[in-house]
Amino acid sequence: MAAPILQQPSFLLANLKADSTTKPLLQRCQDLVKIIDDYPAKELHLIFPWLVECVFGSLDGIIAGWNLRLLHSRSNEYNIAMEFLNPSGPMMKLVYKLQAEEYKYEIPVNYLPGPVKACIQEGVLPDCPLFHNKLQFPLSGLLTLNLALNPFEFFMFNFAYCLITPKIHPPGYHGSSTDSAYFVLVDTYLKYFLPSEGVVPPSPFTDSRGSVTAPSPRYIRSSSVSFAGYGVHSPSLLKHHIFHQPSVNADPAAQEIWRSETLLQMFVEIWLHHYSLDMYQKLQSPQVKEPFSPTEEHVLVVRLLVKHLHAFSNSLKPEQLSSSPSAHSHTHTSPLEEFKRVVVQRFVQQKLYLFLQHCFGHWPLDASFRAVLETWLSYIQPWRYTGEKPNPQPDQNRTVPDKWESFVQENLLMYTKLFQVFLNRTVRTDLVNAKNALMVFRVAKVFAQPNLADMIQKGEQLFLEPEHVLHHRQPRGYLTPSQGGSFLSSRQRVMTDVVFRVKSHVYALEGQDCQYKQMFGPELRGGVMKLIQIIAQARQTAKRISDHSNEVAANNSFLSWFGMGASDLNNTFSGAEPEESGECLKKTHEFLDRALENLCQIFKLNQGQLSQLIANLGSSQDDGNCKQLPDCIQGESGLVLTDLGRRQIISGLRRFDIHYQGDPELQPIRSYENALLVRLFYKISSLVNERFGGHMNALCSRPDFLGRLGRHYLGDHDSTVKLKQSPISRRTLERNRQPRLSLRPLASYRTIVLLLLFYVVGALLSLGPISSTLLILTGGFLYGLFMTLFGDKLKTH
Repeated sequence: MAAPILQQPSFLLANLKADSTTKPLLQRCQDLVKIIDDYPAKELHLIFPWLVECVFGSLDGIIAGWNLRLLHSRSNEYNIAMEFLNPSGPMMKLVYKLQAEEYKYEIPVNYLPGPVKACIQEGVLPDCPLFHNKLQFPLSGLLTLNLALNPFEFFMFNFAYCLITPKIHPPGYHGSSTDSAYFVLVDTYLKYFLPSEGVVPPSPFTDSRGSVTAPSPRYIRSSSVSFAGYGVHSPSLLKHHIFHQPSVNADPAAQEIWRSETLLQMFVEIWLHHYSLDMYQKLQSPQVKEPFSPTEEHVLVVRLLVKHLHAFSNSLKPEQLSSSPSAHSHTHTSPLEEFKRVVVQRFVQQKLYLFLQHCFGHWPLDASFRAVLETWLSYIQPWRYTGEKPNPQPDQNRTVPDKWESFVQENLLMYTKLFQVFLNRTVRTDLVNAKNALMVFRVAKVFAQPNLADMIQKGEQLFLEPEHVLHHRQPRGYLTPSQGGSFLSSRQRVMTDVVFRVKSHVYALEGQDCQYKQMFGPELRGGVMKLIQIIAQARQTAKRISDHSNEVAANNSFLSWFGMGASDLNNTFSGAEPEESGECLKKTHEFLDRALENLCQIFKLNQGQLSQLIANLGSSQDDGNCKQLPDCIQGESGLVLTDLGRRQIISGLRRFDIHYQGDPELQPIRSYENALLVRLFYKISSLVNERFGGHMNALCSRPDFLGRLGRHYLGDHDSTVKLKQSPISRRTLERNRQPRLSLRPLASYRTIVLLLLFYVVGALLSLGPISSTLLILTGGFLYGLFMTLFGDKLKTH
């Protein structure tokens, strides 16, 4: 009887693989529900890795799985997948069933984030305890190292890794990342395993002793808090009983806290830990290829994580939040509450800082940067996620409560260093674009919140405290005034602790040899003044574009369609884009004006000086200056832009006069031209020019009246415009200036309508088609004679 039992799992797996290609998703999930309920863990163990791969796809991206990132609520399979993968659904039931038997599943080390993989391959223990004591050493060498994970860790690893696996969107796909099945599942798992209220629901499976079988102990941590030096975190991130796996008689909350911890660490490691401090410093060299580039979808999920962690941490009970961190108070704090206390600072801060810093430095200078920006702003505003009822007064008038001062100080670089990086990025951005102007306004609005700038400035002052202050630090267990201590010594020790925490934070994130630049120092103040100038220039450019657009709209009236307006094919304004016209330009003005106000408030700038600066800038940027070329130098092959010229183009202050310099007959067909007639007249004129080209050249080369008349009909009138050209374009233009017949103007709808009107009027005057045609030709010839005789005099006037 034993042999059939041993063969049954492989037979079950074979059937499931066959059904995966023939049965619809609903039927497959129904079959899996029955299998999970009926089969023992010993048999389910063999199908689990295959099932995880079928759902989330393979780690190398070859197998797409259920495409959870492309699955949206309008799809028929959305509800099926969500119900199956729900935290209380069949898939998680399978995980818990296997977890109770302590099965292990292997993950190749090559799929771990770069810094973790580098540590393991160099024989160094990673800083994340999640990967401790899990290495499987093969005989073939270090390159094939594997990690042995328990079922819950294996499931969460694949779920988290699904986000960073490259996906190819199908043609015509227009779904949003924030309403995909994957995004909703991340939100669901966070709320379930990191609850703001209540505790994590217990596992439905227990062993024979009646207690949850959790993973074996991963690491042992001390309950004391001590620093060996700046930048070195304590070996104790949480209390000992949180990380130790529970015993039979342990508190049920302590038995289940490991799932919350595992989920968070897995998300942080897979989504954020792609850059170490050493790696980021190397990336500053342009010769080094960046190891990982996050997508906009990736950043949006990270923002969801940040927002939830703030809400999770802020749900800490006030009495627990204000309690002393001394050892005797630990007995009165539940593991989940203690986890809330340290979750943001200990687990997320450093990795998120490097992640954001990389994004700020490498993200394209376009509107997609908004996702990165909002992730940063969400992190530095934890007071927005307290669960309290929103204050009716506007955001900008809400004072940041004093209780957040310690958060600002212990996250000082998140405010100051990233603001400086954002400032350097913004001066290279086109602020005429309303979306880019909005981002500047958003940052200025956040930092202009009352009390926030003062908190940041105080944090910088604490960091700049002289080093000798720390030499007189005393142990944390000092006497209170009621126990014989003095109030003065108590305040001194508290201040020393605060200084130590701020310095430790900066050195941990930037290294011991970092050169800190003050956000409110003279160097950054100069950068802010430069940004204000660019904002003022962008406001003027937006106004000029708006005025030009209004003029064009006025000229392109109904009458201009009948020949009263300009018909030049090159008469297009290169400075305006679809999102930079009309209402968007009004928004640009509004965003930039409010950004200027907020910047003055943050850095306490004199309003009078600012107004004078803008007025001087406005007087220097007259219309004649706007028409100048960008700043260039003469190179071997023509004009070369300088750095100033690039900034002038980005800001819209100056631009090159862009004209089509190719064959006018081969320009793209315009919307006001008939495509069939354009092609037909081009073939006719090409045949005529090829047959009579020599005669045309001879005629136009004559210096007498006939030569001038021939040049009027067969020459290129736009060639008289003098432009600065490169040598190559100059040679091309010479070839295109040869005399020739051009019938393309006859393909314009305007010309066609005018001819039809003329023939209608002729018919009303009893003129036949031939007579009307002769009149048209005669009129055209007389117009040519008049322009040949008096054209030069008219131009001079």
